[in-house]
Amino acid sequence: MKNNQSRFARKLAFVLALAICPLTSSASKSSAAAQETAQETKKPVKLAADAKTVDPKQDAWYQKYKNQENIPEPGEMLINTAKEPSLKRGFTPLFNGKDLDDWTPRGGHCTFEVVDGMIVGTCVPGSPSTYLSTKRDDYTDFIFTCEMKWEEDGNSGVMFRAKVKDGKKGEVVYGPQAEMEGISGDRYWNGGIYGQSCGGYFYPVWLKGHEEARGSLDREGWNRLTIRAKGNDVKTWVNGVPVAHWKDDGSYPKGYFGLQVHAGKKGKVIWRDIRVKELDGAPKKRNNKK
Repeated sequence: MKNNQSRFARKLAFVLALAICPLTSSASKSSAAAQETAQETKKPVKLAADAKTVDPKQDAWYQKYKNQENIPEPGEMLINTAKEPSLKRGFTPLFNGKDLDDWTPRGGHCTFEVVDGMIVGTCVPGSPSTYLSTKRDDYTDFIFTCEMKWEEDGNSGVMFRAKVKDGKKGEVVYGPQAEMEGISGDRYWNGGIYGQSCGGYFYPVWLKGHEEARGSLDREGWNRLTIRAKGNDVKTWVNGVPVAHWKDDGSYPKGYFGLQVHAGKKGKVIWRDIRVKELDGAPKKRNNKK
């Protein structure tokens, strides 16, 4: 009798454990998701009174670009004070580490190849700026992240919600680009947002409130670029440091990603860990339209 009772107790404990495990797992996932959401909605940091004035060290650049088509008034710019989103859960690799079957070059004939599981883009003198672009062209709301470094200095960046049109000399890539300027120069606008072939800078990094952002680039090692786009709200981070906070006017609701090798005499850029997390409501379908 005692043996039967003991066996029954063990079976009952096993059944209860099976019933509880999914609930615990679900609760853990919900808790993790809540923590990630909390990180992305951190209470804004209080800004200094002069944060939205042009830094005197940036005045020469302000004078050069202030009349550009897209340039915002300094006092009307938003400053990103949010913590970089969590990059741990829900991401899909955009690069398989083996080949470029899911990508296509656009705009020029700079070269891209896979070396040691990474993408290497090399400038070809005489070529227009070239963009290694995802074949899928309907990314809307997302968190994009990648790591990049320079083997040879040259301007670069990542197009997002990008489009293509016919030009006089071939196809033209246009739309917003998260700028990654390279490892020389004194402008330091990495993480700013440039309107490629559509009016110039949407978001220059020239305010006093951008001082930390301008110092975020590692000129010798790897740099993490993160872009969060939700509706018309776009934010960027470089190595975890908040940079841009831009409000799109609705002109660029969706498009493809493109890794840029800028036109010039030299430049070699390496990318790895290229991932995207599509946010609630964004389409998850594949579209290989070229």
